[in-house]
Amino acid sequence: MQHSATSTSPSDVFEHALAETLLWLCSIASPIGEEKELCDAVEERMVKLRLPAPVRRYKNSIVVPAVRTGNRSRPKIALVGHLDTVRTECGPVRMEDGRVYGCGAADMKSGLAIMIAIAETMLAAIDFDLTLVFYSKEEGPFAENELGEVLEKDPELGLLDLAVCMEPSDNRVHLGCNGSLHATVTFEGKTGHSARPWEAENAITKAARFVTEIGMIAPEDHVIDGYTYKSVFTVTQAKDGGRGRNVVPDKFILNVNHRFTPDVTLDEAEARLWALVNERANIQIIDRSPACPPNAKHPLVTKLIEAGVVGVEPKQAWTDVARFAQHGVPAVNFGPGENAQAHQKNESTSLALVYDGFRIMKRWLASLRA
Repeated sequence: MQHSATSTSPSDVFEHALAETLLWLCSIASPIGEEKELCDAVEERMVKLRLPAPVRRYKNSIVVPAVRTGNRSRPKIALVGHLDTVRTECGPVRMEDGRVYGCGAADMKSGLAIMIAIAETMLAAIDFDLTLVFYSKEEGPFAENELGEVLEKDPELGLLDLAVCMEPSDNRVHLGCNGSLHATVTFEGKTGHSARPWEAENAITKAARFVTEIGMIAPEDHVIDGYTYKSVFTVTQAKDGGRGRNVVPDKFILNVNHRFTPDVTLDEAEARLWALVNERANIQIIDRSPACPPNAKHPLVTKLIEAGVVGVEPKQAWTDVARFAQHGVPAVNFGPGENAQAHQKNESTSLALVYDGFRIMKRWLASLRA
């Protein structure tokens, strides 16, 4: 690893330690499905702390009871981050020109680094219940995400007052999230010779009309708590579209992704998709991810915003705040990673954002003292 020079001031020493933690996290590869080594390493680091109760492990995910006050009137807050990264090409892990390079540097090991730094430096100053959740398989299908199992099995997480998912957001608070449906839409026809297409039924031609219709659907704005979320339909894949150059195709398969707003339920979103297809094709829903409300007026969220975040925006994409919402737990997104760097080749993130992100979290946590 290539390191920059450090100074001896307390602030610079701490920043150097935070950067080293991010480098350490990036140096342990954790593409989705291969998180065990990183989970082992983070767990080993956490069990060295003075914790009020043992770390709880679920497969390759851990729940860390960082602070327990025994005072039911004090808030119960969780900081949450996923251990896995997407599978992409990254160069050597390094620190260079004020940035850390490595898979997951932005999404979301910079958030994990702040969680670890809080655990290792701040617990004595916190007088409310704080839990850290490190989990696996976020970058895949909804049903395989280990956070779902953790929330089902852990005895304390359903009692939280707020969860902060430290997804990359450039130190902005991203409120709530849109829901997401993925559906396989299969158009069927009848084969025939391409010289006599009137004797056949072309599945691709049938699908083309539907694709054109989707392309003409404008984003639909929904204003919730003063923030605008957009509902959209998008064709993201087209495949299995023919048997030969001179054969009229009898099948054409699309993947349709519907992103729906927090005021729409999963069942309502699915009904919209069925109505759009209108019996012209067969539909198989392959991924159902619920939406999450903004929670913009929640008092703990208000205090986080007042701690100096860069901005406040609605979350147009999907994140695991929605899982917490399913369990009746308010949740928001806030993290220091660069949103534009997520899933990029040769991923990197700004150390200045990481340092500022920690300071924002420190101010927020301090503001919650009784």
